Amino acid sequence: MADRDRHARRRERRERSSRAAQPGKIKPLVNKLPVTEVLYEVDVEKIHQASMRLLSDIGILVLDYPSALELFKKNGAKVEGEMVWIDEDTLMHFVRQAPATFTQLARNPANHLPIGGKNIVFAPVYGPPFVADRDHGRREATIEDFRNFAKLTYMAQHLHSAGGTLCEPNDIDVKERHLDMLLAHITLSDKAFMGSVTHADNARDSVTMAEILFGAEAIRENPAMISLVNASSPLRFDDRMLGALEVYAQAKQGVIVTPFIIAGAMSPSTLAATLAQQNAEALFGIAFAQMINPGTPCIYGSFLANIDMRSGAPCFGTPDNALALYAGAQMARHYHLPYRSGGNFTASRIPDAQAGYESASTMWPTVQAGVNFVLHAAGWLEGGLISGYEKFVLDLELCGMMAKYVEGIGLSEEEFAWDAFKEVGPGNHFLGSAHTMRHYETAFYQHTVFNMDNYEKWAEEGSPDSYEKANALWKRMLRNYEAPPLDEAIAEELNAFVDHRRAEIRAGQPRSEWKK
Repeated sequence: MADRDRHARRRERRERSSRAAQPGKIKPLVNKLPVTEVLYEVDVEKIHQASMRLLSDIGILVLDYPSALELFKKNGAKVEGEMVWIDEDTLMHFVRQAPATFTQLARNPANHLPIGGKNIVFAPVYGPPFVADRDHGRREATIEDFRNFAKLTYMAQHLHSAGGTLCEPNDIDVKERHLDMLLAHITLSDKAFMGSVTHADNARDSVTMAEILFGAEAIRENPAMISLVNASSPLRFDDRMLGALEVYAQAKQGVIVTPFIIAGAMSPSTLAATLAQQNAEALFGIAFAQMINPGTPCIYGSFLANIDMRSGAPCFGTPDNALALYAGAQMARHYHLPYRSGGNFTASRIPDAQAGYESASTMWPTVQAGVNFVLHAAGWLEGGLISGYEKFVLDLELCGMMAKYVEGIGLSEEEFAWDAFKEVGPGNHFLGSAHTMRHYETAFYQHTVFNMDNYEKWAEEGSPDSYEKANALWKRMLRNYEAPPLDEAIAEELNAFVDHRRAEIRAGQPRSEWKK
């Protein structure tokens, strides 16, 4: 009897985990809580003015991109060689043209993403060259791994965006792997996805594939992609990033302009100077996008960690990181721009206690600050070098908790449960009351990986730790995966375009305009 009960409990938990991982209409978070702020208005103004001083007195280095230099000069900036200086009035004239909110398209209209305001979008890990799981450890990522993470992201109800470079498929030539990654995003998921930024031609390929999927006119009305453009801090942009930014701005696709800063190495070792530098770099890139195409959707981005002064390694989940994250959100709101930051960051190589503490220490301020677009919300390990299978699943647990947290406290008549008080009365319990039964499945957050059993029950079931449970869950998710339907004619044209571009790349030919 005890064995039957135990097996029944296990089956119930497995089914609950599988239900939690089933795809369907996603529900981006709406943060109903007051945001946490660490700066007074006078402090925001101080950082703004320091940024304007950096841009007008120190300047930004624009490497190997003469057309960008010409555009800045044409629009009133001072240009000498590869240096650009821009005054506050000129800069802010363009920054103000970026929309405060916009909607990103998904091929399933139920999964369109509202960006900005009080909305919070979770996206998976981005960029690692390695993957890791409990069975095989750390290894170079392949296209099979990329497809696995695309499927897992599609299955995950608490990830709203399909993301971008889920891992680098090292078994495909770097010149053409963007085609395989984009094709995987489009065919294996119906969530909104990110474009390639490793070369301007890759960005053009991304735009063409989005046009095939949605139509050229539709993606000019609402962007089909949000793509990550990094400043090569300190105070520098290169041709690779600005080239991709220019392509996306011309097509009116969303861009996340993100300074990549490890404070103490890529910025001074004080938060004030670091925040001023970050602000200057982000606004410079956003202004460039508006010079190209006014109204281009832009997200004010921040990736900011600090250096360990003893080892030189980047640190995550520190109080300094949290303060900078809160302050960055305030700066973005000051300019009426959506904000990207945060995630489940850790320097740990496996999903151990360090990974849990560091990730939680970043994710709580991410949500409390009111971040709009959260890249690296699931799967990040070893400072971004590893996409971790088990870490991905464990991070989904925290994403689910955040989804419950931002709902706040309901204060309706139903939430005050007057009928339950009348039914139960003083001195009795509420477990079987009608009110409890009405709210049985929705009253509190239901865990999918973490175990709330007592010690005896846990030991009886084999003493599984969260690493072991997560390993079983991601495998079960992949077994249960079913691809969303895609129109055959669109799939045929996408494959034809990919074949066409792959042939051009392998032959060393310049990119040609696609004609079916």
